[in-house]
Amino acid sequence: MGSKNKLKRFQENETFSNVIQPTRAEVLNNFTHKGKWHSFFKNNNPIVVELGCGKGEYSIALAKKNPTKNYIGIDIKGARFWRGAKTAIEENLPNVAFVRTQIELIDFIFDENEIDEIWITFPDPQIKYKRTKHRMTNPEFLKKYHHILNKNGFVNLKTDSEFMHGYTLGLLHGQGHEVLYANHNIYHNEGSPKEVIETQTFYENQYLAIKKPITYIQFRLKY
Repeated sequence: MGSKNKLKRFQENETFSNVIQPTRAEVLNNFTHKGKWHSFFKNNNPIVVELGCGKGEYSIALAKKNPTKNYIGIDIKGARFWRGAKTAIEENLPNVAFVRTQIELIDFIFDENEIDEIWITFPDPQIKYKRTKHRMTNPEFLKKYHHILNKNGFVNLKTDSEFMHGYTLGLLHGQGHEVLYANHNIYHNEGSPKEVIETQTFYENQYLAIKKPITYIQFRLKY
């Protein structure tokens, strides 16, 4: 994407009522919407968060299917989720919002027990560097997820990385968390949840075209 295109998208994001682009300082110092997301959506419906939402494909698709749930896509790349935000406005989806911020700040964006569900779709597995610091299912991130999820809340992880799938399963079992569902090839399993196989991201379609297995885990955190 050219720099002119990016700039145009950044400028358009500023005009969207469903896009919030706080500075890091604003997030760290009593973020305006923390603990008040139901007020933002003007209802008390469950709140679902998509981390690393990219173009917002999952947030948009799920919002269409579930109008009685609120969806919030989080990503640091505003030029990407511009597409999702614009689609939500064009298709009159009041139950979708996007926040431009770093994922590691989610416990400053949301209050304790404020969220009902988290989706993590095709995160960078960080295999090359053998580092777990930025892996989105590392122990530090799991603690953040547990903090913002309510007691019945759960996390969905969908990835093309068998490494990420195995790493996460091992960690969950090792720490005593509750694995609700796990499959290493969801499109070759008749019992796969509909929400997982009916929505496909741009990158996922590319993986499926080369017959790369797509993995999925749904889990609840216990501490």
